[in-house]
Amino acid sequence: MPMCSMNMLWNTQIADTCIVFSSWHISSNGQFILSCIAVAALGILYEYLRVVQGAIDVRVARALASSKGKAHARSGSRTPDGDSEEAGLLSGRRASKSLSRILVPPAPRALRAVVYGLIVFLSFFLMLIFMTYNAYLILAVVVGASLGHYIFGGTMDIDAVLNNASGGKSMACH
Repeated sequence: MPMCSMNMLWNTQIADTCIVFSSWHISSNGQFILSCIAVAALGILYEYLRVVQGAIDVRVARALASSKGKAHARSGSRTPDGDSEEAGLLSGRRASKSLSRILVPPAPRALRAVVYGLIVFLSFFLMLIFMTYNAYLILAVVVGASLGHYIFGGTMDIDAVLNNASGGKSMACH
């Protein structure tokens, strides 16, 4: 009976490779190629979920900003929360016209948490695939992430990049 091979060193083994689960057992070149395609698809999905997460954050932030702006207009306040006389040259902080931190309502908070959880799960799953130390599977993870970034990363927030506020774009495990 074929057994899963466990390698803790760089390898290019195809037959008897298991990917994360013993039930994902590779016994032929065709299965291995399909598995590499599936792993690349997981890398693409990871990048897609990161874009979805950013879009959700933008949508929630816009909704909160518009509701907070309406509240300020009703109260007659002209300075956003978080701005103070202390901000400026003497404190070393820049005075900003941005809104302060605000509590996200439960429904969008839950959606953000679910998408974040999916991203964390997928990132650790890809890390486990990477830790097979199989050169082909590692390449499949990298190719998938690269393709996903190419497909879903077609736009750039120039101001965020120039102000070094890109959010630490990487394929980190967490």
